Amino acid sequence: MLLAIPKSEYKERQQKFCEILTDKKCDGAVIFSVTDIFYLTGFHFHPTERPIGMFIDPELKFHLFLPALEHEHAEEYGIVDQVHSYPEYPGIRHPMEYMKELLIQFGFENKTVGYDSLGYGSPMGYRGQSIDQLISVKEFVSLKWVIEEMRYIKSANEIELIKESCRWGNLAHRLLQKYTKAGLSEIEITSKASMEATMAMIETLGAEYKPHGKTAYAIFRGQIGPESAFPHAVTQNLVLKKGDTLVTGAAADVYGYGSELERTMFVEEVSKEQEKYFQYMHEAQDVALAAIKPGVLYSSVEEAVQKYFKETGITELTSHHTGHNIGLLGHEAPFFDLGDDNEIKPGMVVTVEPGIYVRGIGGFRHSDTVLVTNDGIEMLTYYPRDIKSLIC
Repeated sequence: MLLAIPKSEYKERQQKFCEILTDKKCDGAVIFSVTDIFYLTGFHFHPTERPIGMFIDPELKFHLFLPALEHEHAEEYGIVDQVHSYPEYPGIRHPMEYMKELLIQFGFENKTVGYDSLGYGSPMGYRGQSIDQLISVKEFVSLKWVIEEMRYIKSANEIELIKESCRWGNLAHRLLQKYTKAGLSEIEITSKASMEATMAMIETLGAEYKPHGKTAYAIFRGQIGPESAFPHAVTQNLVLKKGDTLVTGAAADVYGYGSELERTMFVEEVSKEQEKYFQYMHEAQDVALAAIKPGVLYSSVEEAVQKYFKETGITELTSHHTGHNIGLLGHEAPFFDLGDDNEIKPGMVVTVEPGIYVRGIGGFRHSDTVLVTNDGIEMLTYYPRDIKSLIC
């Protein structure tokens, strides 16, 4: 299979984006989102204190703006009309001054300009002017959610990359369960399983494989024993004990596309109490899966799950929504939330993960990656879901 998005698909995405700009009466646009730049150009980068952006000029040509140290990288991988760089090191002139010159040069002044953010943002100490302080325009038009909404429905190529992610997540999880034993530490188990799965992955897929993210991994992320009752626990390198409830996660990124496989497992044995809550969780996931159909609203899936929780009297044991879209990011909109009235459509890829959390006993959550089809759903993750198969 092709382990990348072909150039032709990037060109199609760019054309669609330009049509949206025209519909919104924008003469051009400035984009700073890492994910959205990758989606439109194939250029994947790590945001630091050095600003990187993309702009589409009034001639609808695509440009990348970045530090000199990224110039050759962008020319090699970026599917754009032109790459511009600034001499970030050494130098005392602020990078946004160079962007200002380019925006003026390519005719942005006194035009209607779309934007996802008015300025570059980074948690790594960046400070700089926003574009509305750099140039004078007729009007700024927010495009904040436009490219994310373009990503809602996955292409055939994207779906194949997600399926490949699922395959290697499945192997990583299989190895995680194999190596899970009482007396071993969390990091010892997860490191061994993740490395073995990654080696098999790179040997099988060969030189064409590019993760653009994480390679194959399987983790507990701290959800071990009573700590598993915290939905977003963090790794503490706990030593596993007989009878522990475990909540796992496994996946692999393939050309930036990921998946989500999570399971509730038990170390050597399971008590009646653990089994009771496991069955509640299992049934809640079944309810959610049955509710996902093209043409219905995301909120209706959450409503069905909330109805089940209320009928079984366990609403107080729940902490989060039923799931979300997934693709280039681990969490993407829309979400299975009561307030999300987006329509479910064929080609969307979602996670389904209603959870139950019982203090002192543990957390109970499966997560599966699911493709919405014309007449229902296709399960892309396929690890066993029954309790008998999940006792280590």
